[in-house]
Amino acid sequence: MHNAFSGRIFHKECKSLSKAGYKVVYIVQHDKDGEFDNVMIRALPGPGGRFDRMTRIVLRAYLLAVREDAVVYHIQDPELIPLGILLKLHGKKVIYDVHEEYGGSMLYKTWLPSWLRFLTARGVDLAEWIGAGFFDLIITATPHIAGKFPPAKTITIQNYPILDRWNPSVDIPYKERRPVLAYAGAITELRGIREMLAAVKLLSCDLDVELQVAGVFEPLNLAEELMKTSPSNVHYWGWQSRQFVADMLASAKIGLVLFHPVPNHIKSQPNKFFEYMAAGLPVVVSDFPLWREMVNESGCGLLVDPLKPEAIAEAISWLLGHPDEAEAMGKRGQDAASNIYNWDREAEKLIEAYDIMCKRERPA
Repeated sequence: MHNAFSGRIFHKECKSLSKAGYKVVYIVQHDKDGEFDNVMIRALPGPGGRFDRMTRIVLRAYLLAVREDAVVYHIQDPELIPLGILLKLHGKKVIYDVHEEYGGSMLYKTWLPSWLRFLTARGVDLAEWIGAGFFDLIITATPHIAGKFPPAKTITIQNYPILDRWNPSVDIPYKERRPVLAYAGAITELRGIREMLAAVKLLSCDLDVELQVAGVFEPLNLAEELMKTSPSNVHYWGWQSRQFVADMLASAKIGLVLFHPVPNHIKSQPNKFFEYMAAGLPVVVSDFPLWREMVNESGCGLLVDPLKPEAIAEAISWLLGHPDEAEAMGKRGQDAASNIYNWDREAEKLIEAYDIMCKRERPA
């Protein structure tokens, strides 16, 4: 289950459909029902744990969904696949929205016993395969994920940033910014937090580098360990609003995306990558084939082995020592975000898919 005001679901999909004239009801965990930005939220209670989330909360979501008697149901999590199949058996149109390769991600869930991860991964894959036979449309967040589903009923709507929501309240010329490195997102070992810290420790004291991190630790006990051992030039801000993150990036010099080379990462397209580009930051990112293609095409940053702190530190040091080239990389990335990697193009695909499904003619 997702945050009530998640970027992809609420701010991108729900609000885009509402703006296009659809009545949108979002069934999600929240403290109360209400209308927010022309999207009606039907509140689910918070779960008592993972098992409770996948049983009682799913049942509650199903009852609320039936009560709405909607034309189209758009589900966003693999645990909702049984709910989607039941709605389909009741004659409803159902869309399954796949944000990541859920089966593959089970192999790296630390809350699962190691012996159970493979079985869980295969179980999720099987559930998606069965569900795909029922659902009217599958939406995937990347072309790679789309390859798992029937081409005739699958479209890709990528998770690019909304440019008109990227309005920082600070405006500091690039060359006048302090040497701040920025990371926004889940703070995990597989997303490279240890390598970031090791790279910062390797950088010369003369550079006066600072690492700013906004996000939630996964698992939570990682926070206690890293906060005790991190150097004083590393600042953890916890979960923050989009405005805070926009201001943080507008004050930084480099954006970091240092995911480890595990199967679920290599073909991913993390939203933070494109948000850094939209913010005009040069990036230091993992050298995966897909990411290499995007970086080389746009000329927006440097590629590194994410498991080698020395290589990460060298790339950071080069960018800080060549401010003209670094600023030019950031501007090229910003141009690419404006012309290619932005939500406006993806919203058109989403609305067109709904119009076709609902047999609605679009106004001229």
